Amino acid sequence: MRELVPEGYAAIFGLEKYVSANVDHTVLHLIKLRASILNGCSFCVDMHSRDALAGGEDSRRLFAVGAWLESPLFTERERAALALTDEVTRLGSHGVSDEVFDQARAVWSAEEVANLVLAIATINVWNRISITSRTTPPETV
Repeated sequence: MRELVPEGYAAIFGLEKYVSANVDHTVLHLIKLRASILNGCSFCVDMHSRDALAGGEDSRRLFAVGAWLESPLFTERERAALALTDEVTRLGSHGVSDEVFDQARAVWSAEEVANLVLAIATINVWNRISITSRTTPPETV
């Protein structure tokens, strides 16, 4: 897709650069991994788990992202970001619940919540591109 529609790809990459500069990297890794797990994007799960490990994230926390709701390994802010990730990624006819949005707003500023939503939307775009174009992780790294 990068070669077929370079301007479109560049636009998405611009959004990626924005969220990378405006969302805490630890939280951003969790958001990217969680959305990728929910969407079943093996390429992105592989890439973002490796990126998080390289960034110093604990492997136990990465494994726990799949069951974050029951895990004691996440802070209140991380839990709010993960809950928001779940609802934005699985966006249904009722949108994001007031409970999840209020939980996010209780621990993040309005601007931070807006940036979290942009980060969640961005990884969902990447997931859809990777899945649709049948991108798979490398067999060896």
